[in-house]
Amino acid sequence: MTHILIIDDSPTEQHVLRTTLEAAGYQVSSATDGEAGVEAATSLLPDLILMDVVMPNMNGFQATRKLSKQAATEKIPIIMVTTKDQETDKTWAKRQGARDYMVKPVNKAELLTKIKDILG
Repeated sequence: MTHILIIDDSPTEQHVLRTTLEAAGYQVSSATDGEAGVEAATSLLPDLILMDVVMPNMNGFQATRKLSKQAATEKIPIIMVTTKDQETDKTWAKRQGARDYMVKPVNKAELLTKIKDILG
């Protein structure tokens, strides 16, 4: 079963994403900030990560950069899922290693399509 890690400090966003992903047949884990997310990704090695940007301790850009530079996690695709909707944010996310970028609230069908496209 395909495993997706959600890294988001909002319980509401985690619930919405988890419900959508589980209904589509994915196994889901979650972390509430970038630091915990990096630890979870390193130990769980999920197939894909959904990453928020604005979080305490370590933001999503920092966590994405860290995961992209670690040998164990560098190949895990990351989709940024955030309220930040500026072009500069999207460009910066890709420079940190994000594969794709979505603005909240996410369109569930579009999210599932992006996941399928990335995972093949």
